[in-house]
Amino acid sequence: MNTYTRSLSSPAKAASIGTAADNASTQSIALAQQRYKPLKATLFTMIRPLLRILFQLNGLLLLLAILALTACASWLTAHDPLDMAGMPLLRPWQDAAHWLGTDSMGRDVWAGLLYGARTSLLIGVGAAAISLSVGMTVGLCAGYFGGWVEQGLNRLTALFQTIPAFLLVIVLVTIYRPTLSTIILAIGLASWPEIARLTRAECRRIKALEFIQAARCAGFSHRHIMIREILPNALPSIIVSSSILIAHAILMESGLAFLGLSDPNVASWGAMISSGREQLSSAWYLTAIPGVAIAFTVLAFNHLGDQLNDRFNPRQRI
Repeated sequence: MNTYTRSLSSPAKAASIGTAADNASTQSIALAQQRYKPLKATLFTMIRPLLRILFQLNGLLLLLAILALTACASWLTAHDPLDMAGMPLLRPWQDAAHWLGTDSMGRDVWAGLLYGARTSLLIGVGAAAISLSVGMTVGLCAGYFGGWVEQGLNRLTALFQTIPAFLLVIVLVTIYRPTLSTIILAIGLASWPEIARLTRAECRRIKALEFIQAARCAGFSHRHIMIREILPNALPSIIVSSSILIAHAILMESGLAFLGLSDPNVASWGAMISSGREQLSSAWYLTAIPGVAIAFTVLAFNHLGDQLNDRFNPRQRI
């Protein structure tokens, strides 16, 4: 009878031993989690500001990467973007010497991408500079002097706004020869009304502040008040809009090149898309690669504008 009882109790004893072992392992895991939980919280606390800074600077970092590639174009490729460098229509990674392939004329896509970035950024920055110069001048004069000066400049601004900007650029480029300087000038002259309206609104707001009245009582000239007192306080909003202007100019140049109104003596992303649309079904990469480059650049400038708006706009801090 005792032997039979011992045989029955041994499975129960084994089950109890297994349960105790499971409980011990569970407790050890819980203790380990409690031990490493403060360490994880500390690491997350240390990494979170770095991640926030990287997220806030991703637009600027992307633009810096594009500028670095543009500046090192002559070291990153040995091919001229306008010369035949290999067999036509080589696919990406088909040839080590042309790792992004070639177009229908045998031009290297990687070289066109690098040198085209120079053209697109030059057009964007140059057109934005012209728009800022004209727009800030018109907006400052209209907002500061008021009266018949403001009415006349407002009607001039409204006249330019009634004409579609892209249509005006097409007309100007068509009348004159489509060179790089003509394209920059045409885009700049078609994009200044938004800057003028923004500058006028900021000037009217700042003109009513007390330090402007004090500057007038001190005998400062109108030029000194506009340039030294009003314009520096209006610059944050204008700087935010300038990044959008650059992105808008890059897109407008791409549209001109797609219509065949680009400078044939320079490489640009829009010209690459225009030349690759004929082989869209068989060589889709000829339009996809510069299209992705344009998209990332425009998104980088737009994101940079949002970051500058968050930095300079006091309403975003409330």
